[in-house]
Amino acid sequence: MNDFFAWPDWDWVHPGRVHWLWAVLALVAALAALEWRGRDALGRFLSPVMQRRLVTRPSVGRTVARLVLVTVALFACVLALMRPRSVAGGETVISSRVAADVVVVLDVSKSMLAEDVAPNRLVRARAEIAGMVKQLDGQRVGLVVFAGRAVTLCPLTPDQAFFNLALRGVDTRSVSRGGTRIGDAVRTAVKAFPTGPGAKLIVLITDGEDHESDPLEAARQAKAAGVRVVAVGLGSEQGSPIVITDPKTGARTDMLHDDQPVISRLDGETLRKMALETDGAYVPAGTSALDLESIVREHITPILRAEADQALRVVPAEEYAWMVALALIALLAALGVGAYAERPS
Repeated sequence: MNDFFAWPDWDWVHPGRVHWLWAVLALVAALAALEWRGRDALGRFLSPVMQRRLVTRPSVGRTVARLVLVTVALFACVLALMRPRSVAGGETVISSRVAADVVVVLDVSKSMLAEDVAPNRLVRARAEIAGMVKQLDGQRVGLVVFAGRAVTLCPLTPDQAFFNLALRGVDTRSVSRGGTRIGDAVRTAVKAFPTGPGAKLIVLITDGEDHESDPLEAARQAKAAGVRVVAVGLGSEQGSPIVITDPKTGARTDMLHDDQPVISRLDGETLRKMALETDGAYVPAGTSALDLESIVREHITPILRAEADQALRVVPAEEYAWMVALALIALLAALGVGAYAERPS
């Protein structure tokens, strides 16, 4: 069915919604069955002659026409929800400044509660990310958080207020599954970028080893999609225990797992390889204070300028309005057809 909608010069933002047409067909079939059942029930009590004399109802032809028009309207609504776009009718925009899409990928595993960076790694990372986004004014930014799985909290948007609202709500409970699956997070972030030219960058902030999610393969997928990775590594590559302060008592204790201290160990080598694979950069922040402002200045901005200066972007023309208009016309026509009925004679 998807090939049917591969119209010349058109693409669909949500092609998967084409399967909603099956629900439309089921609904129309149900309406037709109810109409037929109503006619059949009336025929059991009245002859055709008496029906014409006593009952005001549309003819069979008008009933069929009304069902066809309702079907057309519902089909058009589904097509509108698929968001058809015309590349040929789009607008070509010349970028005279840095114009980029940046997705921040933030580790929210429990090891980010370690206090080797005051007040802890996660709180400091949130504050630094908010400052970084201010320097990216005019760009689109998105937010993906991950631990044992990845979750998109903010799709790409130029609205920094919305991004910061999502960022403020981030904590270790933002992802229900424990672990550190860097590869899954990168793959989720890559899906957030639009197709076509333009600067695309992932800023990956993590403090842990990957747990069998094949991050290097995810980096290769990012490169194939034209996405670069700037990886910021928090913590020690040699490993260090995670010390957490109880907010009620102020007592400092080691995080335990099976009665053993949890050791946070940064896999810097994997992050370096990911950055190298995508022509990005690796920043070993270690256990020092995270300074994303200087990272933006020294690593992110040069990459964005190299990618985006003098770039051409084609903004596709939205075509869903035609589908909405068709749906309205079909509904009005259906109402008009249903308004006329055979009068009793």
